[in-house]
Amino acid sequence: MTVSKSSVLVLDSTDPEPLARFYAALLDATVEPSAGGHDLLLISGADGALLGIHRDPGHAPPSWPRPEDSQQSHLWILVAPEALDEAEREAVSLGARPVTAEHNGTRTDRRTDVRRFMDPAGHAFVLAAYYASL
Repeated sequence: MTVSKSSVLVLDSTDPEPLARFYAALLDATVEPSAGGHDLLLISGADGALLGIHRDPGHAPPSWPRPEDSQQSHLWILVAPEALDEAEREAVSLGARPVTAEHNGTRTDRRTDVRRFMDPAGHAFVLAAYYASL
């Protein structure tokens, strides 16, 4: 018999409350403390937990997108292709910072269907066009 499990991606932050509010607004979700404590806030949508934000006083933002570094873990937020520009404006209005990545010495075009950002605490995420029904 297998043990029932669920999973959630957790981001560390020195100040988790504002970061949790950022993602809740971006994902049209709510923020709740986790039932088990652990200094963890859960961002939940209609289908359950989407993301966790954990307090870590020693957190340092990742160094991505330096060309010599890997992207590290990052969140992909899928949106309909026709809504990508609107989703980008919304993310920036909430405090996201656009990032231009370099590939083979050339900068990527911001008009692509994958747009890179840093959240207010410095975690990488992308808005990506999703060509199937959401």
